[in-house]
Order: sequence, then C-alpha cells, then structure tokens
Amino acid sequence: MIDLPRLILIGSGIRYEVGDKIEALGIGRKILIVSGSKDTRVYAKEVSDMLSDKGFDVSFINVKSSSIEEVVKVVDVSKEFKADAIIGLGGGKAIDVAKYAARQTGKTFISFPTAPSHDGIASPFASIKGIGEVKSVEAVTPLAIFVDLDYIVRSPRRLLIAGVGDLIAKFTAVLDWRLAHLLHNEYYAEYAASLAIHSAKHVISSWRRIRSASIDSYRIVVEGLISSGVAMCIAGSTRPASGSEHLFSHALDLVANYPALHGEQVGVGTIMMAYLHGRNWRKIRYILKALGAPTSAKELGVSKEKIIEALTIAHKIRPERYTILGRDGLSKEAAENLAAVTKVID
Repeated sequence: MIDLPRLILIGSGIRYEVGDKIEALGIGRKILIVSGSKDTRVYAKEVSDMLSDKGFDVSFINVKSSSIEEVVKVVDVSKEFKADAIIGLGGGKAIDVAKYAARQTGKTFISFPTAPSHDGIASPFASIKGIGEVKSVEAVTPLAIFVDLDYIVRSPRRLLIAGVGDLIAKFTAVLDWRLAHLLHNEYYAEYAASLAIHSAKHVISSWRRIRSASIDSYRIVVEGLISSGVAMCIAGSTRPASGSEHLFSHALDLVANYPALHGEQVGVGTIMMAYLHGRNWRKIRYILKALGAPTSAKELGVSKEKIIEALTIAHKIRPERYTILGRDGLSKEAAENLAAVTKVID
C-alpha cells in the first residue's frame, strides 16, 4: 500500500489556515508541537496560539538535536499529554524527531517545515543519531504538510542552497537505483524514479531564479523537496533520493563528525558520483558553485585525507544497497584520483 500525504499547502500566511485544515482532517483535538531552535520556538508559539483559539488543546516541546534521547523525551511527553497528533515544526532536527516519535507512539504526524534544507519534510524516513544507524530509518508519512513561506523565507540562505544540493543528488541516486535493477534485479519503480529526477531538473532549470534567495526561490526548492519526499513514499524506500552520494556523506559524517550540512555534503558527493557514472559532473559543479554551495574539501571544512577516507568506506555504509561504488568500493588511489579529477581536493 502506498501511503501519501493527504494535504499539502504552500504559500504565505498558511499558518492562519492550520486550525481549520486540521479540524477538517478529523484527527482529534490534542496536538503536540515539536520545535527546534530559538526562531522556530517563536513560530511554534504563534501556531500554538492559533490552534488554541480554534479550540485545540496544545502542548509543545523543544528539541536540541535529532537524537534518540530527544525522541524518547517527545514520546514520553506525547504519552503523558495523550496527544492525537504530533506536529514537527522547524528544520530537519524537529521534523525528524517528531516523525520518529509519531512512529513510536502510533500517532498522526504533520510536517511544518521552516527551512528548505532537505527532503525529509515529506518523506516517511528520518535520520536519528544514537540508534546504531548512519542512514535514514523508517518513520511515518506526514498526513499533512504546511509550508508557510513567511516563515521559510526567513531561514538562512545557506539552508536554501543546501536544499538544492539534496535535490541535485537525485540524479546520481536514480542512476544507482537503475544500475542495481539492471545488475541485481532490484525492484525499480519507474514513476518514483521519474518524480525524483523531475525534482532535480526543477532546481537545475531554475538555479538562476534560486540564486536571488527571493520568496520565489524558496517556493521552487520546497516544491522540489516535497516532490522528492513523495517519490520515496511511492517507492517505499529512500532509493529514488539516496544513492552513492548519500553513502559518501554518511561516511564523511563518521570520519569527520558531521562537518557540514547534509545537503552541502551530498552536493559534493553528487559531483564525484556523476563523474563515476560518466555524466556531466562539470555542470553540476558549476551550478552548485554559482549558488555559493561548497564544491571542495576546503569549503566543506575537512581535509583531503578525510574525503579520501570517506570515499573508501562509503560502500560499507549500506552493503545491501548496490551503487556505482560496487561491492568492494574504491581503493585509496582510486578515491584520491576521483576527488582530484573533480576538483574536490587540490
């Protein structure tokens, strides 16, 4: 069974419609809001007040990281409060924690992103630290997604560009998926793959508009991220959105302790994996560079040795998932050559 969001709203002033829309969904009146940083706490209070005015019983909790410890806190609060639904309002941390807590408690999850940095805002998967995984784990599909552009446009430009990096990654992710299908008969969903590729093409064709960081820029990237999330819902896995470029990023997190934003790291990974696939890596690098995204080890804040190490262990992150890196991965020499040819290292 394919589980898809029932409602997606994007626009200015969406927060004013949340109460009526949630009421129409008929999910109950006890709402727990999970928020993140200082700014999103302010937004959470505003949305909470609006829901209270509509007769909802609202509680909220702030989280500091996307860790299992924070998930446990949210689960405990949700049970004590007897929440009917959990809203993840904020960036990746708040949404991932709320989404995974919703799975743990069997509650409805609603996504309310305030930053366009990754496609977890619409996917049924979450990245949670401390559960023995460095990959996305199964959570729940959001019943509804509310994107108030008045909030999201206030997020740092860096997060907007990180979102572009995460979307461009779909090019190599789908190539890896198709390769696994051809060589190992892995299940391949053509429509989900096409939707993911469309998300990537959407930002590639619009990169000059995105560069201005206008409200239109944020809408373009958010629409792409939601489309990518829906592709994962259809596929039932992260395959349409996550391939060898994500394995590189996860490996870099392991060896360099999360040196940059997720979208920044997978953007650099996409440059290198596009080269291995024989695709136009130069165009990808050019667009990322033109947008101000990192395209090198130095810009990611890591040494060339860490890049090489990450490349040599990336294939071990998800050994069951076949990619262009193969079963045996890259030798140190091959990794160094790849990073040098694509100008990721000097």
